[in-house]
Amino acid sequence: MRACPALALLAAISYSTAVGDEFDAQSTPPAVDFATQIAPIFRQHCIDCHGDESPESGFQLVNHQTAQAGGYSGKAILPGNSAASLLFLLVSAAHEDGLVMPPEDERLSPAQIELLRAWIDQGADWPTDVTLGEASPLANKAEHWAYQPIVKPALPEVKQQTWIRQPLDHFILRRLEDEQVEPAPAADKTTLLRRVTLDLIGLPPTPAEVHAFLQDKSPEAYERVVQRLLDSPHYGERWARPWLDLCHFAESDGYLTDQLRPVAWRYRQWVVDAINHDLPFDQFTIEQLAGDLLPAATTQQRIATGFLRQTLSNREGGADLEEFRVAQVLDRTIMLGTVWLGLTVGCAQCHDHKYDAIRQKEFYELLAFFDSADEINIDAPLPAEAEPFQAALQQYEQQRQDLIAPHREQIEQLQKRWEAKLLHAYRNPGQDHVWDRQWEVLGLVWGGGLGEGQLEGVQIVKLGWSQRTPEQQSRLLDYFLNSGEVVDPNRYKELGLGELNSQLIKLKDDLPHATRAPVMHQTQIPRPVHLFVRGDYRAPGIAVNPATPPWLPPLENPEHADRLALARWLVSPQHPLTARVAVNRAWQEFFGRGLVATSGDFGTQGELPSHPELLDWLAWQFREHGWSTKQLHRSIVTSATYRQSSHARPELGDPNNRLLARQSSLRLSAEQVRDATLAVSGLLSTKFGGPSVFPPQPDSVGMEGFDVQWEPSTGEDRYRRALYTFTRRQAPFAQNVTFDGPDPSRSCTRRQRSNTPLQALTLLNDPVFFEAAQALAARLLKQSPADFNQRLERLFLLCLARLPAEEESRELAAYWQQQLEIVREDQQAAALLAPATLFGKEGSPEDAAWTGLASVVLNLHEFIVRE
Repeated sequence: MRACPALALLAAISYSTAVGDEFDAQSTPPAVDFATQIAPIFRQHCIDCHGDESPESGFQLVNHQTAQAGGYSGKAILPGNSAASLLFLLVSAAHEDGLVMPPEDERLSPAQIELLRAWIDQGADWPTDVTLGEASPLANKAEHWAYQPIVKPALPEVKQQTWIRQPLDHFILRRLEDEQVEPAPAADKTTLLRRVTLDLIGLPPTPAEVHAFLQDKSPEAYERVVQRLLDSPHYGERWARPWLDLCHFAESDGYLTDQLRPVAWRYRQWVVDAINHDLPFDQFTIEQLAGDLLPAATTQQRIATGFLRQTLSNREGGADLEEFRVAQVLDRTIMLGTVWLGLTVGCAQCHDHKYDAIRQKEFYELLAFFDSADEINIDAPLPAEAEPFQAALQQYEQQRQDLIAPHREQIEQLQKRWEAKLLHAYRNPGQDHVWDRQWEVLGLVWGGGLGEGQLEGVQIVKLGWSQRTPEQQSRLLDYFLNSGEVVDPNRYKELGLGELNSQLIKLKDDLPHATRAPVMHQTQIPRPVHLFVRGDYRAPGIAVNPATPPWLPPLENPEHADRLALARWLVSPQHPLTARVAVNRAWQEFFGRGLVATSGDFGTQGELPSHPELLDWLAWQFREHGWSTKQLHRSIVTSATYRQSSHARPELGDPNNRLLARQSSLRLSAEQVRDATLAVSGLLSTKFGGPSVFPPQPDSVGMEGFDVQWEPSTGEDRYRRALYTFTRRQAPFAQNVTFDGPDPSRSCTRRQRSNTPLQALTLLNDPVFFEAAQALAARLLKQSPADFNQRLERLFLLCLARLPAEEESRELAAYWQQQLEIVREDQQAAALLAPATLFGKEGSPEDAAWTGLASVVLNLHEFIVRE
């Protein structure tokens, strides 16, 4: 049933048909009996929407207690006063906003309306023993397993003690023994090395690393490999990607124009560095949600709040600023639920969650934590920029004050008039505004789009003069000098403010360059927050304050409920979800499936954990041992469970591997396919960090949006790791789309894995993969002796970390000979397959045949799969 579109308390009394005898409204109403006269109306026309399932508008009409409690718009029934009772105003079409319930073709009869009036005026008696339906199941939903405290379980006893390598193995083995299933044999050393290398750094092992591992016969050989990989800077590059999926990282705004965000990469770099330094996950959480609120927050802690800048934004001319600001805050609230709670809280944006415990009011109480956070860009010099920038900044500030001082009094008078008009224009975006110079449609438009300066300027203006910091006042003065001429052009000219503005701009331009970064900033005046009726920001309901759901542990200090308090609450020892959700996602990356398969939904509609005690044991260990992600990863990859063979075991009847009686065979991600190909070919650039790059892609891709140029990078930037590829929301990198990359406009908790003909065609024919095959062939010819078998062994070691089997050698030798005969007849094809730029000479038929053979190996199932 539909809810009221504005203040909506109920969605209310629906599907009406006449009940009872006609009532003479002119006579004195007799005493109304609830059980025989009122209850039938409620049962027939109200209980479907206001009964035991998630009630519309928060109003539950099932017993005396819930009826008196009211809903999101306040009390619905005021005993003794029908004229002020919202329920009666709605059903009698007397509401001041013109709202009428039930729907037009299902209105109550006059007799029913008068019965309700008389009942309310007589005191709205509802016997406590009369119930129209069951009470809300939300209380029962709060007993869901995921909301219970994390308690460290005891390690279960097992029979095969010799199989155990890590404590977590106890839980897996006990389940297998209960099911009378043997674990799979351990994977061979080369398979294990390739597996763990791909899993921890996203790249295949080199032949030298394979050789060293095979030669190391010590019991600690594998543990040393694991430690080397955890210490590699490539570890952060590999593990940043799943986190960027969660926050839907991108470098453009989204929507129609999809304007670019040239410094968005600063947040990506923060994530990579934080992971490499094993920043504890609790601090990792706090800095991203509230780094700007930490005492004496550093620039890096402020950059961490770039997590909250990953929402879509609309800078199109004429856009409703408040509409899209609200959309961003809604998205941040939903991301909080997805990333840390593992819950689909977005369902409660419009109504109480149909399945989980979160009510609509509780959703907006979470939203209130984010509603007073605004977006700004700050100077955040890179290490090479920091010293010269800071040295020049102090001198710049003094020279700036010297230039402004003679004009300060006159500037303030004119600026206050400008501020008043700017604020009026912001609050009335659809109107034309008369300025002294001309008629203008301000709409806060700069060059056809919303300028960052104007957006921030409006927020500073709203503070008022007495509440601004010196930094805010300084920035606002810059905005005024850029546009204040429209207030009084003659006075502006008379004061020489145009010349002053030019001098200040030149002064700032002379500062050493400092790369900027997008961050969040807390407003000094909190915004009032209301529940949006049916999720419509134009229909504010009851006011709400920041608060956490009552079915989870309370905030430590509810009187100081800000983003910092929220972040600390998420990682408090009592919180049941954060650690469980985090360790489950890590398990998902190593096994292809989490212990809770629905890693984005720990609610009642999600799957139950396959090994609940193991999940809690991992969560307890993670939390109690300093929230160390590297320690968590180490414990998983050194376990016997992880080290099992991935060979299929159809006799178990467990295709999804819920028993974990083997490892999982996993197709490489989009980024890993590209990175592995470039790595084995010798083309991959290991340059670390920095701005994004633009690898080659088809010319027709990326032609959506405002700025559609895609100029392919040159030099080593052409071969950077895929993590550094520029990400546009409206036109993602084509190869990522082909290989199941995520939609950068929404959180991705688990990537899909597919095997399509388009992927095979891309591996064969895409210019990047073809170029990699050429480079791989040239590498073999330069680094290996002329003997065919030795070159083939080198090819297999590079790509598959193993030697070819005898049958593989025979078949590939025959293929190479076949290719050789073809290109001997076509010198043009030989030159194309083996260009002089890579091979150092005009391509010979033998060289060209090796390019064909390299392409075959790069297209093997084994190459693009982690066994």
